[in-house]
Amino acid sequence: MILTVTLNAALDITYTCGALVPHASHRVDSVAERPGGKGLNVARVLAALGHDTVVTGFAGGHTGEVVRGLLAPLPVHDALVPIDGATRRTVAVVDRASGDTTQLNEPGPAVLPSEWSALLGAYGSLLADADAVALCGSLPPGIHVGAYAELVRRARAAGVPVLLDTSGEPLRRGIAARPDLVKPNADELARLTGAREPLRATCDARRRGAHAVVASLGPDGLLAVTPDGTWRATPPAAVKGNPAGAGDSVVAGLLSGLVENLPWPDRLARAVALSAATVMAPAAGEFDPRAYQELLPRVRVDAHAAAA
Repeated sequence: MILTVTLNAALDITYTCGALVPHASHRVDSVAERPGGKGLNVARVLAALGHDTVVTGFAGGHTGEVVRGLLAPLPVHDALVPIDGATRRTVAVVDRASGDTTQLNEPGPAVLPSEWSALLGAYGSLLADADAVALCGSLPPGIHVGAYAELVRRARAAGVPVLLDTSGEPLRRGIAARPDLVKPNADELARLTGAREPLRATCDARRRGAHAVVASLGPDGLLAVTPDGTWRATPPAAVKGNPAGAGDSVVAGLLSGLVENLPWPDRLARAVALSAATVMAPAAGEFDPRAYQELLPRVRVDAHAAAA
């Protein structure tokens, strides 16, 4: 079983319109709603890849009920912890004329100390059956900035491989707890290390405590610095569409490859193909299966000399 943790879950709403014009009124061509937040997106992709997946985190209010209702028919086990506050919404507006997407993210609900304690109890129980765990996304108000570091340490104590995908101070503290893998993007890497050159920044991030670091470089693919080597993985061509959830598909590809004991180049090729297929899908947090199968053998993975 693979466990994903989403402390700041969301209801993802995707609007599609012909063209997005500032200061204008728009007719929406289509509306899609999906359970969202990074860990829920990861879980949905993992389930589509055939992995037994459990989601935990927080859900509350009417929006939380909608999220749980949308999860119910999916092949994902719901172990979300109920809270008094209302789960946030995110709105993606897809401009068909340009292919661009505008994203609006609400703040999360305030989480009480008793609710955090309940989450820790559920997390400990779930770790007993987990083959790997992904800790994903932002922290809602009320959760201390070292929360991910605490969850990393608990996973390591249980002997469960742990992937961390967050940003800012939660990433800085979490990486010091020595997760097995972190997956920052280029901006997150630069804020963490102060370096803009991807290879130098990725190596610096690994020296801060992570066993392996996979940096997401957007349309330029992935850069991985691991104990087994350094690789650059690139898609065959740039793709247009909705990038929401593309990074989460990278996490799903890396985590599924880990539990399947795939070599690093195969993990990276899967992650890049899933990411591109997610951009090509019409709704946030899903991937186009046909595009994934077509892209996978065309992803290029090259060994890279590590920085000194």
